[in-house]
Amino acid sequence: MSDIDNVVFAFSADNVIRLTGLSKGQLAYWDKRGFFPPQYASEDRKSPYSRVYSFRDVVGLRTLSLLRKRYGVSFQRLRKFAERLASYDTALWATSQVYMLGKDFYVGRPDGDVAENSEGQLAPVIFLTNVIGEIERGMNELKQRERQQFGKITRNRFVARNAPTIAGTRIPVATIKRYHEAGFSNDEILREYPSLTEDDIVAALAYKDRVA
Repeated sequence: MSDIDNVVFAFSADNVIRLTGLSKGQLAYWDKRGFFPPQYASEDRKSPYSRVYSFRDVVGLRTLSLLRKRYGVSFQRLRKFAERLASYDTALWATSQVYMLGKDFYVGRPDGDVAENSEGQLAPVIFLTNVIGEIERGMNELKQRERQQFGKITRNRFVARNAPTIAGTRIPVATIKRYHEAGFSNDEILREYPSLTEDDIVAALAYKDRVA
């Protein structure tokens, strides 16, 4: 099982939507109601990228998404359950085992303790190891670039301070130029940046030449 506390990533709301199956409206509503605020959130939620989620957040949100869609658990039930567990934070959803008993559900810790229980047989329905693996696979897919991005240069004021970058990455064109000027061959640059292609390097060097 992955050590979730040692996985350090930051996810935008758009990435969380793709990884969890939740909608942008749900994320905003859960944040506004204080049910599931992002770990890295700015006070001004109207500013760009004001909601930034941690890996733990994404695992927890995917778990909640499964409860909503696969088992029909309403937000009201989730909220009431969370209120009973006020001593816990959102880490509960990412570090525990989820069980179902009839139409209600319970959350237990990995050591086997059940946070809420009643008479009857508890059936585990969501294995957090599976959810974590699913998110990790989704992360790898997010990293893969689309073919039409190869050999393209883009600028975005929220990426690398609006510096020209290789499309689909955060790698500045200037970085490729510096490696080239330092005597690195194209193959050596590709070993340093496996997500790049030969077309990216050619486009980066040509772009800098045009600007110069």
